Amino acid sequence: MSQLKGFALVLVLWVLSLLTIMAGSFALSMRREAAIVSGSSHNAQAMAIAESGLAVAELMLLNPDQLQRWRTDGSLYQLDYVESTVRIRLFAEAGKIDLNSADQTSLQNLMTYAPLDKELQTKLVNALLDWRDADELVQLDGAEKDEYKKAGLSYQPSNKPFQSIEELQLVLGMTEHVFKWLENRITVYSGQPKVDLTQATKEVLQVLPGIDAGLIDSYLKVRTENAINGLPAPQFETFGASLSGTTILPQAIPAQAMPATQSGMITVVTEALLADGSTANIKVLIKKADATGAGLFEVQRWQGNPMEQDSLFTNDKNELLVRQYGEPEFSN
Repeated sequence: MSQLKGFALVLVLWVLSLLTIMAGSFALSMRREAAIVSGSSHNAQAMAIAESGLAVAELMLLNPDQLQRWRTDGSLYQLDYVESTVRIRLFAEAGKIDLNSADQTSLQNLMTYAPLDKELQTKLVNALLDWRDADELVQLDGAEKDEYKKAGLSYQPSNKPFQSIEELQLVLGMTEHVFKWLENRITVYSGQPKVDLTQATKEVLQVLPGIDAGLIDSYLKVRTENAINGLPAPQFETFGASLSGTTILPQAIPAQAMPATQSGMITVVTEALLADGSTANIKVLIKKADATGAGLFEVQRWQGNPMEQDSLFTNDKNELLVRQYGEPEFSN
């Protein structure tokens, strides 16, 4: 009889242990589910706030007040809400190197700075030229249909202008690492053989032929100061003449007039940061709509949380901050 009692006690203990484990597992699962739901909610909230940054950017691009209009030269703007912050950066496609319009010298100079062996740099430039030209003639060290076939590829050059910068990844010799380096320096939307230097970022200015590298940092400093003070961007071509020794004279810098409205293609990058640390960012290519269009801007491309996008909340980005706004300024 005592053995049966002992067995029953052990059985009860095993059942209680099992129930305890099941209860703990259930509680853990519920906590995880709650965390996932909470995280999804916060991510959705952050994305909505990031999208609001795009709406504000479009508004400020059309501001009739030249002193308040936002710049498209990579300048950074910040919106401070009660429990979140949004940072917005704008890039004019005219301030990048156009894959279809840039000449061989400009492309070669660009590739000189790319993380690629010198011999491969020239081959890549010539393969790029072969891709975009209309003929089947092979550039020296270039690549046409036969070269792609020999490389075991199932496609051949389009022999027409690039339709997107992503198409560059198909060019023989292009690697993911090199493309990532090129991505923020190139465009297919400018349509101009030359870069608008007043719109170019430091990364672009550093790879352009004929640019005095010693003046780039000084020029960008003055350009940012001018943006902060509501002054037109200085012209890089005449910037050197405005310097006296190492002293920068912003008031003496010849400046081009700011246009009444922004035109052309513009890339807008926004990032929202919530109080709990949740973030979301979007990268959108927009174009000024025609006068008959239903909207002020037409979205040409939309990317939510692009993996390659650097955060706008790093210390090095603080130097690009031009203006900071409180929530009441955009509450109406």
